[in-house]
Amino acid sequence: MAKLQANIILEILGRPQEHVTEALNGIVAKLGTEKGVKILDKTCHEPLPVQDSKDLFTSFAEVMLELDSLENYLLVLFGYMPANIELIAPEKITLSNIDLNDLGNKLVQRLHNYDAITKKVLVEHDIVLKKLQEVAPHLFQQPQQQAAQQESQDSPYRYHKTKC
Repeated sequence: MAKLQANIILEILGRPQEHVTEALNGIVAKLGTEKGVKILDKTCHEPLPVQDSKDLFTSFAEVMLELDSLENYLLVLFGYMPANIELIAPEKITLSNIDLNDLGNKLVQRLHNYDAITKKVLVEHDIVLKKLQEVAPHLFQQPQQQAAQQESQDSPYRYHKTKC
């Protein structure tokens, strides 16, 4: 198969401004070290403040790539999650059944890995939530209960049960 050429846009959001620049440059540099991926051209744009935010910045990089295979193309899609990707060349791609099966199996394997990570995070989330409910149950009261409890604690006219 002929090499593929693609343009991608990588975006990043963060703080402080210097970190955004460093992180974006690091991502582009890491992309260039991937096996079967060659950077032909790149333009990293200066970070700009995010509208309606005090200290968040956003930036993006335009990167032209040469990819050795369709597998490398998919690796870039899943590994770097570009905001946009445009396949420039070749205009037509021909795949054999064997190549398509191989790509499909690698894609499914990666999806299974992501699914396993997601399930693990959800289980850990539930464990942490239960533990938090044990040590700080007041954080999980309904807003009405919290307000009523706060009012009764703040009121100078609290009624105390006493024997008459």
